[in-house]
Amino acid sequence: MPYAQVHYPFENKELFEKTFPGDFVSEGIDQTRGWFYTLLVLSTHLFGRAPWKNLIVTGLVLAENGKKMSKSARNYPDPNLMFDKYGADATRMFLVNSPVVRGDNLRFREDGVREVVSRVLLPWLNSFRFFLGQVALLKKTSGIDFRYDPHAPVSGNVMDRWILARCQSLIYLVREEMAAYRLYTIIPSLLELIDDLTNWYIRLNRKRLKGEDGKQDTMAALNTLFETLLTLCKTMSLRSFIPEDPAAGDQRSIHFLSFPEVKQEYFDSEIEQRVRRMQAVIELTRNIRERHGLSLKTPLKELLVFHADMRYLSDVRSLQRYIQSELNVRNVIFTSDETVSGVRYRAVADWSVLGRKLRKDLGRVKKALPDVSSDEIKVYLKAGQITVDGIQLIAGDLVVQRYIKLPPTSEQQYDTHTDNDVVVRLDIQVHPELTGEWLVRELINRIQRLRKKASLQATDNVDIFYCFTEGKAVELVEAMAENAELITRTVGAMPADTREMKEKKESIVEEEQEVADMRFMLSLAWP
Repeated sequence: MPYAQVHYPFENKELFEKTFPGDFVSEGIDQTRGWFYTLLVLSTHLFGRAPWKNLIVTGLVLAENGKKMSKSARNYPDPNLMFDKYGADATRMFLVNSPVVRGDNLRFREDGVREVVSRVLLPWLNSFRFFLGQVALLKKTSGIDFRYDPHAPVSGNVMDRWILARCQSLIYLVREEMAAYRLYTIIPSLLELIDDLTNWYIRLNRKRLKGEDGKQDTMAALNTLFETLLTLCKTMSLRSFIPEDPAAGDQRSIHFLSFPEVKQEYFDSEIEQRVRRMQAVIELTRNIRERHGLSLKTPLKELLVFHADMRYLSDVRSLQRYIQSELNVRNVIFTSDETVSGVRYRAVADWSVLGRKLRKDLGRVKKALPDVSSDEIKVYLKAGQITVDGIQLIAGDLVVQRYIKLPPTSEQQYDTHTDNDVVVRLDIQVHPELTGEWLVRELINRIQRLRKKASLQATDNVDIFYCFTEGKAVELVEAMAENAELITRTVGAMPADTREMKEKKESIVEEEQEVADMRFMLSLAWP
């Protein structure tokens, strides 16, 4: 390759001119002199040009201890056993995402392949299983056999449009990067999309996918979820949902299908920005909950979101219902009023910039910055200049951060967090009027875990029974009555006292549970 093998110049002149230079040449780093250098010298001498359009150099795959792999030393895992245990896809993904495709050496670890299975393939597979469950539920409740419609009108739902836009971004990236032979940039972007699919799209759209917003909206959500899965992998056992279409190509295998084209009509940078900002608010608030050990099942009263830019607030306000649902908060306040929120400003030096600029005066600025007031920083934002200990600084020298300074009297009620752009303040008190809902959500969690233990599907209807083992739990019974709609909507039936269970009825599974120091026996039975 790319010329001696066709016996040029003695024959195949036309074939040679069509194929020279080669699209790419690939070999290990150990062939730098023996292969790449020789090929380049000969081609330059003979034809005055390099023999390749792209050169791919791989590093060496070493044993886990850094030594060269050797058959005699048996210091490597058996490839066939690796494929049987984790699959060829997981092994391939691990290698493509490793330093070896950048020309660096790799210490091969079986744990690395196992991590690909847990971080990439299992979440992906769980998304598909969830999809199958909702398709079966749609069939049971509405008698509708779901079939993917590639020509369906673009959904008006903001989350549908967002995940489809994210898919197009991935397709575009893969096409661009593969054309440039940069294999190593693909897996991180794939991971981001799988995270967006499992931890954002499916989480925030469970009610829609389960049919709670009507058949038409459920079909739109399922179509979107399917198209996302189809984009990630053209088959993955999805054939039965694709209608026969001669234009779609041979669908027996992913290898018979063309890589998807970018759908320009799906791109929507505005929606991607809105969702990105919503994600920032949710993750900052989740972090506050985690710091205080507050489960997402615990309803909280109020979240305040501050940003100086009204456009930012408008973006997140448009997705308020997702914020409230995901964070389990009753009220969200959006404000740009610093007097209401108590927002203050501080400045952090960009030391890489100031180090070169100030040199010996750097220490003076570092020492004086904590004493610069919030008002002075606000003036700096507008004017683009500030004097710190007699030293003139301009825009770009300092990074401005917004934060909320809580008065001592409020520290037990609120906590705050910021990413130096948006600021959130969460009421962390558990209010008595919301305790009943918290108890019910804990009960629902126990029921769902018991359903999973019994290997029940989403389409399986069961009766739920309880029996208190330690006295009467009036509080929980009252909470169930007050939140009956939430319980039946989530688990399909209201729990009843075991004494109401008919004699012939056999339980599928039963287990002792505990909610807020109340112990009871929970059982599931066929209707």
